[in-house]
Amino acid sequence: MLFGVPMRLMPSGDRPMSPGSRAGLGAAIVLLALVSVVEFADDSKVNYVGLVAAAPFLAAAFASWRVVLAVGAIATVLAVSLAWGGQVVPLAASVNVVGVVLATAIAALFAVIRQRQAERIAELSKLASVAQQAVLRPVGPQVGSLAVAGHYISSTAAADIGGDLYEAIDTPYGVRIIIGDVRGKGLDAVRLASIVLGSYRHVAYERADLRAIVADLDRAVARNVGDEDFVTAALVEERGGTLTIVNCGHPAPLLLRGGQVIPMEPPAPAPPLGFMPVVRPRVERLEPGDRLLLFTDGLGEARRDGEFFPTADRAWRLLGHGTVADGLASLESALVEWVRGRLDDDIALVLMEYPGPRSATTTAVPSWEVGAADG
Repeated sequence: MLFGVPMRLMPSGDRPMSPGSRAGLGAAIVLLALVSVVEFADDSKVNYVGLVAAAPFLAAAFASWRVVLAVGAIATVLAVSLAWGGQVVPLAASVNVVGVVLATAIAALFAVIRQRQAERIAELSKLASVAQQAVLRPVGPQVGSLAVAGHYISSTAAADIGGDLYEAIDTPYGVRIIIGDVRGKGLDAVRLASIVLGSYRHVAYERADLRAIVADLDRAVARNVGDEDFVTAALVEERGGTLTIVNCGHPAPLLLRGGQVIPMEPPAPAPPLGFMPVVRPRVERLEPGDRLLLFTDGLGEARRDGEFFPTADRAWRLLGHGTVADGLASLESALVEWVRGRLDDDIALVLMEYPGPRSATTTAVPSWEVGAADG
């Protein structure tokens, strides 16, 4: 009986069914076939017609409402056929047939609601992606004399977006890079990230001292957040082979040099932006081929079975080859494999490489010494 149902009951159209619809349809057909076999093979008076009502619900878990209605039509025809098998329609069998029809209607309604929710999540994810791309513009592959690559790793495919931020620009005071992490998630976090980046893109060209940039950013954050909101950030400047780093409560960047990984810890801790940080710069003389990795705390918190991803131990092997973009791609692959595809937080990554000194007739000085040199 089941296989005599005309296939035109299946939804038609130019577009092929989605994998979910195919899975739901296949599972429902298998269930109906099993019920048919058991019903005809069992000589007892036990009636299995009621099990047919499960088929539309099984389809509704995966498929569209059109597929659910098609499965319901097949299930109804099958239920009627099984009920009429004994020439007389018992009351219980009639009730089962009515139950299949009601189950089909309920399952179709459930499929409509599920499909609308899925479409809404997809639309929100698309809007979130557009919003985040508007905040985080691409960096690299070359900024000033440095090779630079930036990458954002989202912890979820849904619309729960974070406030991780980064930027790299070539200024009169050298190449300057910022990486930061806004407390919290969602559109409020993206809004604050856009405020920080907007302020940074302005003051990075105007301020000779990184500490002055920190003060400007701190005021911008304080004007736009509550008492418990803040932004961790690390600012980096490369000028004539001299690397200057100031850190506002952010994970220390990692310097990759000759097979070694050196954490660039600040001389003294400082609170995040929004809490009036007083920073002390860390200065390092770069060597040709040095690479610097900047990252947000999502990388440090990535773990599997309670064991954190060994960033420092694997950084050189993952990041020390190919281009800086190749290095970030290797790091992401290793990280996703480590956590088995389940990240707890978004991650922003920036990797820069110092190629060596440019031919110049003057010796560059760090940003905080510019005023002294002029005097």
